[in-house]
Amino acid sequence: MKLTIFGATGRTGQLLVKQALEAGHELTLFVRNANTITLVDVNLKVVQGDLSNKVQLTEVIAGSDACISVLGGNSLTKHATELCNGIENIINVMETCGVKRFIYLSSLGAGNSKQLMPAIARFLIADLLLRIPLQDHTRNQQVIGQSKLQWTILQPGGLTDKALTGVYNSGSEMTPIKGSAAISRANVAHFILAEAVQNKFIGKEVWLYE
Repeated sequence: MKLTIFGATGRTGQLLVKQALEAGHELTLFVRNANTITLVDVNLKVVQGDLSNKVQLTEVIAGSDACISVLGGNSLTKHATELCNGIENIINVMETCGVKRFIYLSSLGAGNSKQLMPAIARFLIADLLLRIPLQDHTRNQQVIGQSKLQWTILQPGGLTDKALTGVYNSGSEMTPIKGSAAISRANVAHFILAEAVQNKFIGKEVWLYE
């Protein structure tokens, strides 16, 4: 598949790129600084640009089979307004280019998934520690849900650096999660690629934990 990835330099994004190349996918990475990508592969194209530039976004989105966002803010206290506006631009360009498939990495606690969390975790994590980032994800989820795209929103629990196992729980029903909802970034990347190929959760918000 021809995949366009946003957020490839992040910790989850790097694992996603590695696994996607190993699986033989053709990748285009849209990054702020191309020098941060040291990988060289015949199936890898790196484009430096800005999420506010729709001409640059069109260059990397047109002709893709799917777009994947693993973008995330870097502050717990300030809204990632630039990234949120960037998601809107990605959606607009995808609709204009006729690229329909979009997978967005959000987080458990965003939108309705907040109700899946145990009460203590909901208060400490969703209402206090990650309140601002989760508000940004919720905003993006709403924009994505109102789009004409064939979207899947992924809501993993706490991300870890444990190894890839390919064994985890996933679903879209409103089932309360008991205990820890942690999952490795490697397994999140694994799910994203599987969903890009299998399209099991189009139009769904999907929880994910080990």
